[in-house]
Amino acid sequence: MKRFFLLLIIGFLVQSCARVGSPVGGPKDSLAPKFLSSNIDSTRIHVSRNIKELRLDFDEYVTLKDINKNLIISPPIKKIKRILPSNIANKYVLIQWEDTLQANTTYNFNFGNSIVDNNESNVLPYFNFAFSTGEKLDDLYISGEIKDALALKKQNSTENKLVVGLYQANDSINYKQKPYYITKVDADGYYELNYLSPGKYKIIAFEDENGNSVYDAGKEKVGFQKDILDVEKSISGLNLKVYPSKKALKYEEMKEVPGGILMTFEGGPENVKVLSINDKLQDIKVTHHPKSDSVRIWFDAVKNNVGQTVTENLKFSYDADGKQDTVSVFYKYNTKNAMTISSNNDGNLLPPKTDFKILSNYVVDKIQPEKWTLKSDSLTTHEFTARISETNPYQILVQSDFEAGKKYQLTIPKETVESFYDKVLKSYRFDFEADKVENYGSLTLKLQNKPDYNYWIQLLDSAGKVIYQKYTNVESVKFDIIKPAEYIVRILVDNNGNKYWDEADFEKNVFAEDAYTYYKTVIVRPLWDSVEDWDLKDTRTLDNPRPVSLANPDNQSQSETAGKKLIDSNDKELKSDSSILTPVK
Repeated sequence: MKRFFLLLIIGFLVQSCARVGSPVGGPKDSLAPKFLSSNIDSTRIHVSRNIKELRLDFDEYVTLKDINKNLIISPPIKKIKRILPSNIANKYVLIQWEDTLQANTTYNFNFGNSIVDNNESNVLPYFNFAFSTGEKLDDLYISGEIKDALALKKQNSTENKLVVGLYQANDSINYKQKPYYITKVDADGYYELNYLSPGKYKIIAFEDENGNSVYDAGKEKVGFQKDILDVEKSISGLNLKVYPSKKALKYEEMKEVPGGILMTFEGGPENVKVLSINDKLQDIKVTHHPKSDSVRIWFDAVKNNVGQTVTENLKFSYDADGKQDTVSVFYKYNTKNAMTISSNNDGNLLPPKTDFKILSNYVVDKIQPEKWTLKSDSLTTHEFTARISETNPYQILVQSDFEAGKKYQLTIPKETVESFYDKVLKSYRFDFEADKVENYGSLTLKLQNKPDYNYWIQLLDSAGKVIYQKYTNVESVKFDIIKPAEYIVRILVDNNGNKYWDEADFEKNVFAEDAYTYYKTVIVRPLWDSVEDWDLKDTRTLDNPRPVSLANPDNQSQSETAGKKLIDSNDKELKSDSSILTPVK
């Protein structure tokens, strides 16, 4: 009996011990850390300029996530010495620095979404802490929305790298330094610049790709106002759009390529002149398209005995938009280099009313189409014409009365396609079939408030690749005989008429040329003529198709797709080489 009671007591004690500690299960912690206090007086004013640290205490253990990307201090404190916690969680955040603070200045520490609790990683969103070395906290603010003018889809919160900053307006603003005030743009495109002092500022928004809080021209998208901003009171609704930025002109490199040498620049020079500084290499041809970063230098390496047995150092001088220099490249002739041609069509099906396109890896200088043959079903010979494209010297266009459903063979003998110093040294045969019109549709876009200048209207796929485009200035644009698919429609305006879409230049205070994106994707169906009404003043976007402010609310119903059966019309054929230009590199 005593033994039974002894076992009962032991079992009770074991069960009791098992219950000691945290209960299993229970509600998951979903609360963000709570800020409790700091080492700075609660009034946060008259803070000593000689203070060297900021300590923030919380109600639970916290860690810092991507603190170097998230933390923004305005005005900037340059010499940050230490930020805690680093690897081990703490109930405080500590920032230490070496700088002496400015007098009568409000400092704002914007932590973004970097402060999270240690257990569940609950974020303390957009936490700010401000204090002043003067007698009051500056309390002005600027808020608004930032959008990417050419974005085709909304970025998620992890991709948004946009920031907004203010430079103090003076005679010489140093744009290579951090803005005096800066803040991040949230996932919805909203921003707030808080704790601002009255003054005159230059506002900028840019995509801070490298996280250094400094705008890198040519590498990061940018938006700005041309006029100086006079901040005497808080401003709401100051919205900006960011555009690709213009790169500064810079020589990059030269390298051996088939047919000669490729010289590359950054910044898209308008005009480039190149001279050879080599005694045995004077006969050269130079090709360059305005605003292109690539310059091709063509020559006959075999005839001039250049780089045949040893690598030679070739020197060239260039003049690119007034920037001059002499550069060199180590050149060794590659015996495998050869002039080749290939079909430049999408597969073996040739769309109705289009030319058969041939693409060369060399600039085409001369062709002999009288020696070519075009047959159908390997039997019947057909008449045709061929020409070098006026807009793309690497392309040959072959035109004939191609009959839908028939299979064709185009034979091009060797040495009938020539470049400056080379020829195609083997024969080619291209097999293709003329596709039927019922496999294609058409799209008409009727524009309201169209641009005053010429513009490119583009049909893009979901990845942003331009599939079709035209350069025009009409109110109604028809894309005839196009592949059935869903397309995004975009307009890029050639405001200055140089047949190139120019990016933004912040330092010269020049806006990017205008751009518009239709607020919905359009659907092209086989044998269907789709019609879209597009008011360019419509503020709807692909991500937000609801109307923000329309002069005529009834436009919403008018912009819905109207459709009718596609009839094979006798419209003038649209030539890809004459109606389509490439505005961007």
